[in-house]
Amino acid sequence: MSTQVELERTESWKLESQYMGYTYDIKVSIPREEAPENGFPVYYMLDGNSYFQLGRDVVKLQSRNAPKTLIAPAIVIGIGHYGSDDEVSKRRFYDFTPPAKQYVYPDRLKNADIGPHGGAEKFLSFLELELMPLVSEKYNIDQHKQVLFGHSLSGLFVLWTLFTRAELFQYYLASSPSIWWNDHEILAYAEAFYKKGQTIRSEKRKLLITVGSEEAFMVDDAKGLFSKLCEYSLSDLQVEHYIAPDENHASVVPTIMSRAFRMLNC
Repeated sequence: MSTQVELERTESWKLESQYMGYTYDIKVSIPREEAPENGFPVYYMLDGNSYFQLGRDVVKLQSRNAPKTLIAPAIVIGIGHYGSDDEVSKRRFYDFTPPAKQYVYPDRLKNADIGPHGGAEKFLSFLELELMPLVSEKYNIDQHKQVLFGHSLSGLFVLWTLFTRAELFQYYLASSPSIWWNDHEILAYAEAFYKKGQTIRSEKRKLLITVGSEEAFMVDDAKGLFSKLCEYSLSDLQVEHYIAPDENHASVVPTIMSRAFRMLNC
């Protein structure tokens, strides 16, 4: 006889977004420990369907020996989609891509049905005005230790959020970001961010760009963006880059997750 397994100290709820006209699958992992004086750090995991449980387990296991792992007890929040694989794939293209007057598609997508795109501004409004206030109301969080994690298209969204609304999070973790999207348009956002001389006020932000060594052109894209950001040398933005040996687009996330999460305390 089988029984359904539930994740310890994990909540699951549906959140209907007025901005997106869509209901998201929200999962929240809560530490056993008492919250520190300033509250728990919080990791917002995009593509929560795929990465929430992995992020939860990294924090749960490694926070048991935080002095060595540099990963403290934290709240982990997965932001997921409902539906079939095809429905989720199309939703990702909408949620995580910036709006544009026109789009340039690589050959591999020219005949593909990827659905509508360009919904990143609305999705960011969902995060800022609907999800994050609710999280702050329900849980004891440290407002100065908020992390945004994304992989692939959601990694692109992480970069776009940093370049357009840097004040929302203190730590940005972009795993194998889709820098290629719309003919590398994100590079223009990076340049605009620099040219505005945008300061991030009293707090320094951190960005980690990771990629697997077997990800072909995405390795060069990540290197190029990292070099450009180093060239800009923004005093209030610390940028790091890591190439995971022998990993591909599907395998890289488990490899880099611990390194990415340690960035909060390094």
